[in-house]
Amino acid sequence: MSVQIFVRGKLLGIADFLVTPESGGDQAFIGRSAWIGLLTEVLPRALLAELGLARVLLGSSGGDQFLIVLPAELRDTAQQFLEAAASGITELSGGDVRLIWSITENLGDWSDIRRRLNDEIALKEGTPVSGAPFFSQPVGHAADDSYFTGLAEGIRTATAIGWNPETPAQVIAGEGKQTWPIDGGVESIFYARHHAPEREKRPVWGVLRGDIDNFLIRIRRVSTIEEYLQLSITYKQFFAGELTIRCSMPAFWQKVSIIYSGSGDFAVYGDWDALLPLAREIQRVFHRFAEENLKDLPGPEGKTITMAVALAQDAEATIASLYEEAGANLALAKSSDKDCIFALGRILEWKQLADAEVLKDDLTAMIRRYGASPEYIHELCGLYRETASTRTPSKRRGVDRPWRYYRRLGRMLPSPRSREGQKIRNDIVAGFVGRNPANAKLRPSGRVALEWARLATDTTGFHQESEPAETTSE
Repeated sequence: MSVQIFVRGKLLGIADFLVTPESGGDQAFIGRSAWIGLLTEVLPRALLAELGLARVLLGSSGGDQFLIVLPAELRDTAQQFLEAAASGITELSGGDVRLIWSITENLGDWSDIRRRLNDEIALKEGTPVSGAPFFSQPVGHAADDSYFTGLAEGIRTATAIGWNPETPAQVIAGEGKQTWPIDGGVESIFYARHHAPEREKRPVWGVLRGDIDNFLIRIRRVSTIEEYLQLSITYKQFFAGELTIRCSMPAFWQKVSIIYSGSGDFAVYGDWDALLPLAREIQRVFHRFAEENLKDLPGPEGKTITMAVALAQDAEATIASLYEEAGANLALAKSSDKDCIFALGRILEWKQLADAEVLKDDLTAMIRRYGASPEYIHELCGLYRETASTRTPSKRRGVDRPWRYYRRLGRMLPSPRSREGQKIRNDIVAGFVGRNPANAKLRPSGRVALEWARLATDTTGFHQESEPAETTSE
């Protein structure tokens, strides 16, 4: 039996490539995202197909990398294939995206094999010209956004993904020399896609991004190749399947569109009032998924998910700019905590987001059912601005008198005559400061609820951030 080799490929430069579409606008961004998401699915399958090898040799694929197994005698042929693909990728992306790879023999434990693969990848990441022809010239043109715009249009209705050896870097929304169905069986490519119907006038909108906490740590802890592949595929199929299902639900299908789903992360864009409920729904099903499928794995790594939302500030906002902003918000949330969400200027635990939604419903009920003016929401926002101003040592009087919040809220909130209205009013007070006057403290979830309610009752403008982000400490 001949020696086998592992081939690991990885794409670099994705972040810069996605946020700099030259001329195609939002459609080019969607096409670029689809290209990146499908490229690491198509390339390993195309290599196996061109070599006449079975699909069973495909290890993992999708996201920004892939892993396959080949007979050692095909090493040079695989090297030539990858070199041609890498050249085409650099050309098509205007020099932003690079394909690098590592190859090692299937000798030793999986931990040793993985280390050798990772060491070679790390070397090429740190030395961009390694492995490149000595006289290679930098790409002197921008990425071909006409191709990406066309891919964005075609992928919405395509039933198959194709590939041709003449253009090894291109993913075809349709038939090619090598063709694979989308979501149609064992041989298919799992690809999450859902596009909300176009509308002439959109309300405030934004981008939601999510990322599994300590995903790479969880992947690195597996001790065998079988465990590695099973875990990678399980995560990928969860996002590809559940994201498509959730976005197709009645509450979301007309409001939310998928940007991409990877092995450990995802991104969507759509109407602001659908993004936070969708975030809660995805977190709920991921929590259930982790309990059922990861219960035998020690430690919390890979079992929680953190998300972030970025909303459009003006009519000039693009999907690319909000995607980048949501990424910055996500990094801020993950550096402060885990298993949380950055929403409307605050970092909240998931339970706090649920509390904020309940409080938002109470606030909007005071306006729509009991005749309160929408201005009272803006007045309540003043409590948080006042709290921010008392953080300096010279202005601590407000902190020393926590019961003052009850008096302030009592003056600012309407007083409905009905018993139900009074109950809602009391619930609002408790939602902001709790039910104990001696230990009253403004909650970050209350600030999110105010912004949420303001957006729900204000149809005149875009979301405006009025306060810096805060953590979940109360």
